[in-house]
Amino acid sequence: MRATKVNAGLAESNGRLLLGIWRDSLHGTCGLTACTPGSAPGPTLGNEYGKTLLYLLPLTTTHSARNLGFIFDENLTFSDHISSVSKSCYYHIRQLRCIRPYLDTKTASAIATSIVHSKFDYCNSLYHNLPKCQITRLQQTQNSLARAVVKAPKFSHTTPILRSLHWLKITERVEYKLLSLTYKVLTTTQPSYLHNLITVQHSRSTRSSSLVTLARHPHHLLYE
Repeated sequence: MRATKVNAGLAESNGRLLLGIWRDSLHGTCGLTACTPGSAPGPTLGNEYGKTLLYLLPLTTTHSARNLGFIFDENLTFSDHISSVSKSCYYHIRQLRCIRPYLDTKTASAIATSIVHSKFDYCNSLYHNLPKCQITRLQQTQNSLARAVVKAPKFSHTTPILRSLHWLKITERVEYKLLSLTYKVLTTTQPSYLHNLITVQHSRSTRSSSLVTLARHPHHLLYE
């Protein structure tokens, strides 16, 4: 097929779309088109252009999709992704508890950081401004990991444990990722697609003039 195009503006009907495959007898090309079940075309698609509909294929829509290992849902709450991350992390935490009696604290912390914390940190800048209930789920997973490393009781307070392990909490890790990424973009101007979204707002000479203030871009500029 030489041309493939699905009209994103077509409305969904009963959670299903129809994908039509057509053939252009004038130019010898084929292509795709989308339509809802109630508006399925007849045997031909635009006779004046010589396009003949070959057959229709049903398409089932989904409420989430995986892209580069990150699960995006239709409302961008990332609930499905957080559930997947938590499930994977709890599996590794159970395995760590099994071998914890044979490890010293430093080794157990290194294993936890490399295997479990890497899952927390992957694309975690997307967690910024998520509802607190979603962040709490990840924080509970990290708390369970910290207790497994130091062999603490199940309901022990985790703030001093995290401090002793020198671990940032989930919200702090997200903020650190955003700040480090912003600093890298400001100092290297790369990648350019992020550098174009950042504007340094110069302040007047005050006691806080050494701070860098970023101007917030309008939403219509972010989605153009």
